[in-house]
Amino acid sequence: MDIQKQLEIIKRGVIEIISEEELRKKLEESIKTKKPLKIKAGFDPTAPDLHLGHTVLLRKLRQFQDLGHEVYFLIGDFTGQIGDPSGRSEIRKQLSKQEVASNAQTYKKQVAKILDMRKLKIVFNSKWFARMTGVDILKLTTHASVSQMLARDDFKKRYTRGENISISEFIYPLMQGYDSVVLKADVELGGTDQIFNLLVGREFQKDFNQPQQVILTMPLLEGTDGVQKMSKSYDNYIGINEPAKNMFGKIMSISDELMLKYYELLTDEDLNKIKQMHPRDAKINLAKIIITQYHCAKAAEKEAGEFTRVFSQKEIPQDMPKFKTDVKKNILTILTESKLVASGNEARRLIKQGAVTFDNVKIDREDFIPQKSGILKAGSRRFLKVML
Repeated sequence: MDIQKQLEIIKRGVIEIISEEELRKKLEESIKTKKPLKIKAGFDPTAPDLHLGHTVLLRKLRQFQDLGHEVYFLIGDFTGQIGDPSGRSEIRKQLSKQEVASNAQTYKKQVAKILDMRKLKIVFNSKWFARMTGVDILKLTTHASVSQMLARDDFKKRYTRGENISISEFIYPLMQGYDSVVLKADVELGGTDQIFNLLVGREFQKDFNQPQQVILTMPLLEGTDGVQKMSKSYDNYIGINEPAKNMFGKIMSISDELMLKYYELLTDEDLNKIKQMHPRDAKINLAKIIITQYHCAKAAEKEAGEFTRVFSQKEIPQDMPKFKTDVKKNILTILTESKLVASGNEARRLIKQGAVTFDNVKIDREDFIPQKSGILKAGSRRFLKVML
């Protein structure tokens, strides 16, 4: 494929390229030598589940695969024990080696839903860091200064507020930069909150007399609340392993404006055509596309039909889950124990928003205890048959 067409595909949804001219030259050299570019993206396995926010990067990696380039999916099983400070207002909780290893295994299974595993090179940075001595690690610190670290936006804010910054957080971006040296990366992808770490990689390669990697930054996908970036800690995420019913409901709950961003970053659809559709139809179409990718077309059609039946015709779903209990429990306990919601925080938020009803009566207290069997509804389309 010619360079201009490759650039057109690569640039879709990208926030910044450092630099586009360097990328063009690397693509020219790749075509000339018939040698694919090495594309790197790192993921620290700090949680077991991936969500749609993660797939923004994964989809871009797949595009590079389809263009014939070599994609390195770097699992930071060593750096994951330290924790990336990017975008954090406090020190991350340290994970054990066992926790990181367990999460890493789930990542490999989940990315297979997006990436071509036959062409993917999965690497673990413990392969080189575990062999390094304390002196070797300390030598990495000679490639950056404290003033450079404090110039970083998130560090600067924390330092100004008098909040703690651990020395390990200074070391993290240096280790990520060294990953690029080991892999001799031509291009590295990351979210906009990763820009400092990505630039460190360029400087490390320069110090080690390597050609500098091109940086591609991708936007952070807002979660279902339309405000915060998608994250499990904000209870606004859509997990790629979630049941199709949950995924459909969450996608239908996002704003029309955010829907277009989801289309741009999570699908290959023509945005001009999408803008001509009725927002509700466009959102149903989006949900079907995403569910088809992570489940199957049959599940997507089933949920679309159920949505139309329940919400257009104001019916109660036929296959709602049941929650049986011999002991009377409050509404918060029922919501969480039944797994109708993902967490206690989400349950409290829905109650506070007036989005929880029992037999069509709005519930505004966490300690409300149903006195009889009935239908519990959370949000716009989650139903539960409570059986006392």
